[in-house]
Amino acid sequence: MNWGAIRAIVGKDMMVVRRSKAVMLPIILVPLMLLVIAPVAVIFAAQNETAAQDTLQEMSRFIEQMPAGMSEAVDARETDAEKMIILTIIYMMAPLYLVIPLLVATVMAADSFAGEKERKTIEALLYAPMTDRELLIAKVLSSWIPAVGVGLIGFIAYGVVVNVAGWPVMGEIYFPTAMWILLALWVTPAIAATAQGVMVLVSSRVNTFQEAYQLGGLIVLPVVVLVVGQAAGVIYFSLWLVVLLGAVIWLINAVLFTLAADRFRRERLLLAGV
Repeated sequence: MNWGAIRAIVGKDMMVVRRSKAVMLPIILVPLMLLVIAPVAVIFAAQNETAAQDTLQEMSRFIEQMPAGMSEAVDARETDAEKMIILTIIYMMAPLYLVIPLLVATVMAADSFAGEKERKTIEALLYAPMTDRELLIAKVLSSWIPAVGVGLIGFIAYGVVVNVAGWPVMGEIYFPTAMWILLALWVTPAIAATAQGVMVLVSSRVNTFQEAYQLGGLIVLPVVVLVVGQAAGVIYFSLWLVVLLGAVIWLINAVLFTLAADRFRRERLLLAGV
């Protein structure tokens, strides 16, 4: 395995991404909105007694249907503000967190594959001193590493923000829970890899970054289903659901990357861009 060439490709792709506003803006703004602004707004709203009571009343049926361990975690809190914070920050925000690594991986993979065609630099890949499989590994790592990195940094930032903003109400460090730790360390790398596998498979069918990004945006739909499913009380983000979710995603990744390794040919990428 030519790790020197792989590192060179990864470094080059990351440098290109840092210089692209179209790529960097969503990578910065979406995590900022979901992991900083949104939780702070929720916690401040929870400190309004009327708002907290109204929220809990609207979600009473959701709470009643929660598994015993989860409902006990909410009911164990004394005030409505505490209950609202636990319900939203710990449970309702969990599936939304998965949008971050998925979005970053999709945006960067779209730029890494289709962006090469749009910038007319894909011809240089034909002469790279590496096999197609080594090139595939390099292209995947150049998107997967930043996606996982942003996901983990976002997890840490979210923890700091919700604990600091929630301290006047909670009076303790209440985040992270075991479920969130597993979500960050087990599911985040898996879902970022899924975006890579899908983008490799569609890379030969698109010629521009925008086309690849729009097509890759469909990958977010399963996460939207998780968000809607939890809001509707169909599923609940418990520790065991996260374990199962990660296992299923990793199995899907095994299939995706088997297909990707068989289909990925740099000549095919070049011809598709003509």
